Amino acid sequence: MFRLQGSKVLAVDMTGDAVKAKNGSMVAYDGQMTFKKLSGGGEGIRGMVTRRLTGEQMTVMEVTGQGTCWFADRASEINLVRLQGETLYVESSNLLATESGLRTGTSFTGLRGATQGNGLFTTTVEGHGQAAIMSDGPAVVLRVSPQYPLTVDPGAYIAHQGAVRQSFQSGVTFRTFLGEGGGEAFQIRFEGDGLVYVQPSERNTIAGDV
Repeated sequence: MFRLQGSKVLAVDMTGDAVKAKNGSMVAYDGQMTFKKLSGGGEGIRGMVTRRLTGEQMTVMEVTGQGTCWFADRASEINLVRLQGETLYVESSNLLATESGLRTGTSFTGLRGATQGNGLFTTTVEGHGQAAIMSDGPAVVLRVSPQYPLTVDPGAYIAHQGAVRQSFQSGVTFRTFLGEGGGEAFQIRFEGDGLVYVQPSERNTIAGDV
């Protein structure tokens, strides 16, 4: 159902089913399609409460029909992630589209979300199907294993999946090691067994100005 045309355009071939995508990301379509605007923050009552708590302005559209839709957003690189019952944790600004077999929700992430100004929650995607996530530049997929925990700059983090535990190291910055000031006030540490997606450029963070 999902396929890439180049690295920056997602093509979705539809046969009467539905796909959810970031509002405003559709660049073209053929065939017969209907469009419905949805609220971000997850499904059901919990999603409503989460949106009220976080003030998230992310909006999602649901596309249904027969034909092909093409999606893109600010020439971002697109990566396809196939889920088989597990959960993908992804920054809401980096989620482009999900297949109909996937459910979206929210998860409390604590300090990282507050420091980046993205609220205290991150988006979860779970079920069976493909999700399209975006990155500023080609994403790098890094493996976390029990023997090799991973530390990531918060501005470069996109998503993670697997049996991974997340913690925060405050007062430790990559820039401090290099003798430069003004770096992020903390790093994200991942332990366990799974995958972490990072981008080669950093989004602006509040902590980066401290």
